[in-house]
Amino acid sequence: METRQIANQTTTFHRYNTVIVGAGAAAMNCAVHLCDFMAQKGIANPKERIAVVTAGLGLGASRMSGSDKQTYYKIGTSPDIADSAEEFAKSLTAAGCCHGDSALIEAIGSLREFYHLVQAGVPFPTDSAGTFIGYKTDHDPYERATSAGPKTSRFMSQCLQKQLERYGVEIYDRQELAHLLTTGSGESKRITGVVTVDKNNIDESNYAINVYLGANIILAAGGPGEMFKTTVYPKGQLGIHGLAFKAGLIGANLTESQFGLASIKFRWNVSGTYMQAVPRIFSTDADGKDENEFLTDFFPSMSKMATDIFLKGYQWPFDPQRIENLQSSLVDILVFNETQKGRRVYMDFLKNPVGSDSMDEFDIDELEPEAREYLRKAGALQKTPIERLAHMNTPAIEIYKENGIDLYSEPLEIAVCAQHNNGGFAVDKWWQSNIPQTFIIGEMAGTHGVKRPGGSALNAGQTGGLRAAEYVVNVYGCELPDYSDKQTEIDSQLSDIVAGLEQFKNSSGLNPEQALEEIRSRMTASGGHIRELNDAQKALKEAVGLYKNIQQKGFNSNSAKGVVKAIQAEHLALASVGYLKAVVELLKQGSGSRGSHLVLAKDGIEIHPDVIDKATNKPLKFKPENQSLRNSILHIEYDENSPDLFGSSIIELRPAPTERKAFEPAWMDYREGKIYS
Repeated sequence: METRQIANQTTTFHRYNTVIVGAGAAAMNCAVHLCDFMAQKGIANPKERIAVVTAGLGLGASRMSGSDKQTYYKIGTSPDIADSAEEFAKSLTAAGCCHGDSALIEAIGSLREFYHLVQAGVPFPTDSAGTFIGYKTDHDPYERATSAGPKTSRFMSQCLQKQLERYGVEIYDRQELAHLLTTGSGESKRITGVVTVDKNNIDESNYAINVYLGANIILAAGGPGEMFKTTVYPKGQLGIHGLAFKAGLIGANLTESQFGLASIKFRWNVSGTYMQAVPRIFSTDADGKDENEFLTDFFPSMSKMATDIFLKGYQWPFDPQRIENLQSSLVDILVFNETQKGRRVYMDFLKNPVGSDSMDEFDIDELEPEAREYLRKAGALQKTPIERLAHMNTPAIEIYKENGIDLYSEPLEIAVCAQHNNGGFAVDKWWQSNIPQTFIIGEMAGTHGVKRPGGSALNAGQTGGLRAAEYVVNVYGCELPDYSDKQTEIDSQLSDIVAGLEQFKNSSGLNPEQALEEIRSRMTASGGHIRELNDAQKALKEAVGLYKNIQQKGFNSNSAKGVVKAIQAEHLALASVGYLKAVVELLKQGSGSRGSHLVLAKDGIEIHPDVIDKATNKPLKFKPENQSLRNSILHIEYDENSPDLFGSSIIELRPAPTERKAFEPAWMDYREGKIYS
């Protein structure tokens, strides 16, 4: 560590072999594996070569998000259900836009990483024989899912952090990432470090700048959850996508966000047993009055309506392919329509669904067979939803009580929320980005494709961290970097950063909070689960205008906290441009409705005869998926000379490897390091 003056600012330089950005399960796991691999190489003190840098240990999706029984997806371990890595990979790639090699690798690595978590102390349940019995989750043909309860990913992060602390690795907390340092150009370009402002020590005159130089950079900072107004991401989960774009990293599948019903007072997915308990769903006016059983206008019977509510449990993500013929995602559409009217929607666990005058009363015996048999097998035949929920999953009630909501006495306000981004940044089969020695893991890695089985993101984050750590140690080595010949480049960028931070104190600049609110409103309206080309093009133009306005005017931040908000608003503004550019380019290809978003079209398929387009007073219609695009992925790359600030390209999918070597030649390749070629 050394301290120098850069543009009248005291700047502290740290030097490590590998710098990991993020504090969730993916980041912690990667750091632990790095320590293990370095120790195997004979490195006496791995802690001196690895650093974890985070905006907040308590922030992030792994630490703060979950559901009724948050799922971890792995190869099946139920003793009577056969499974294989190839079958697992087929499930990951089934909906398209997912590379075959990374899918197979996630399958192969799933049990290795699952048992690593077990050994770390994550309390995945077993039976008396030690079997990790599975269950089915969404888009899952086998019983691959398991869970440690509502806080599965939190347990993962905490247990892995304890492992890391035993190694003594430094975790630099409350560091707001302001820039990714780059040196060189073309094929020699590298990301050589991360620049932060220390939120513990920043004030009006001192930005408390830290520079973490690394031979290898691993980005695991999560998704851009705060880019949306209606979101179930934890508060403060902004991601660093704008900074990554600016550094030259290529976005992949950014259009494929996942949306679903979630509570909004306390941000939490209402999937699984929350829906399988079959609660009443109703709406009120903005003041909580004028209760309305709005679902009843769209269903022919109580049996169908209540069964669709039940099915939202394991058909939780909004899915345009589950709308026609009164399928379960119609519920999401109806909830969204109700909130668009300015009304509020609630789940009430004290009452069963209430029907119209023409409907029968709720009766579990009258549910459709799939729902009825599930509840019978679960023994969940109690009279009220809260009793059924308590029988099936008491921790699902307790998680709300811990956050000030008593499901025994009050309804739960819900909305259709952004929940996860299946896209992110392009990586190869070692999770290395388009810039050598920069790796991307967790939600930042765009590995999932259009749809994914529930819980597979947790497995992908663990497997990606393992792969990145293995490649770093065995290919790039464990030495500390020497950037003395790059010091002029580095100092020049740091001077520019200070100048930019100074511009954030411009009295005539923009208000960062207002800019953030504008970004969120625009993304939810035009980049959310309902999309239309003309609207998206208009939104993209507005987003470009906001980002250019920020560059010209800066912000009027007059406090240390305001400077941090300005940093966030600037890079989130660029991220929103990138995401909207991807949405526009995909819609221009005629992609149609896929994954978790619906594309409106005047000549499309009718959603429901009573779901009306306000503009035409006719039933609203949507465009079906263009399945010919499943064999490609949309890439976008920052280009400051482009009118939209981004260029785009289409790439073909990488296939899964089919070569199967005999043991002896495979062993030789391993001994000689050829597996990393």
